[in-house]
Amino acid sequence: MSRVVRSAIVQTAWTGDKDSMLDLHEKHARDAAAQGAQVMCFQELFYGPYFCQVQDAEYYAYAEAVPDGPTVHRFSALAKELGMVLVLPVYEQEQAGLLYNTAAVVDADGTYLGKYRKHHIPQVKGFWEKFYFRPGNLGWPVFETAVGKVGVYICYDRHFPEGWRALGLAGAEIVFNPSATSRGLSSYLWKLEQPASAVANMYFVGAINRVGVEPLGDDDFYGTSYFVDPRGQFVGETASGHEEELVVRDLDLSLIEEVRNQWAFYRDRRPDAYGSLTDA
Repeated sequence: MSRVVRSAIVQTAWTGDKDSMLDLHEKHARDAAAQGAQVMCFQELFYGPYFCQVQDAEYYAYAEAVPDGPTVHRFSALAKELGMVLVLPVYEQEQAGLLYNTAAVVDADGTYLGKYRKHHIPQVKGFWEKFYFRPGNLGWPVFETAVGKVGVYICYDRHFPEGWRALGLAGAEIVFNPSATSRGLSSYLWKLEQPASAVANMYFVGAINRVGVEPLGDDDFYGTSYFVDPRGQFVGETASGHEEELVVRDLDLSLIEEVRNQWAFYRDRRPDAYGSLTDA
């Protein structure tokens, strides 16, 4: 029996200020809901610029409490109004000096379900993230939502297979990977890694990127956001490489069981043989 979930992701360019970014994402959420979307994820650090292109303490001011900050409050109310699950990638301040790259997950009735904190934090030219974020310390939670079991993995995390696998073993059916990825080091991997991870774990992945050139750097965020199914096939077309775009796709979650019955990767795992992988 089919189990179709209409799902949305959105890629946007930096507007120049936080308030207009919040308004823009609310508009996209309303547009997605008008198209029947039941779940939606925004891009990494969605209400700000990608400030990690520089190292400047003034950008700590973008951090908020989660869930008690204004952004999660605002979009929790919107989720309830629209009857839509929302994944909100924000800059989290747990307390002064304890800052994380976080995604809050809000259910379709506006209930805050919990958060994921980005585990893997890069520190290379143009991606000075260790200046801004501590590594995540909440594991790989899977959230029981109105549309099914949802997981989150954030940007640079995608280069590490362990978290993808942990989410799958915990029952994730859709994993969102909100990102801020430019054309430099990893653009050729963008259409390779997430489909490969979807195949390896036999679930759906929503991959979200920004678009445009932001004033803090000269790298071009290349968009190309997409959904991919448990066979590693794109669900519809990928988004534009240059323009803001809302992507709404129907994901048939019944395909997960079908693919797992065919490929049986989880059955044939050998965790008893993998211990040495964590010894190094």
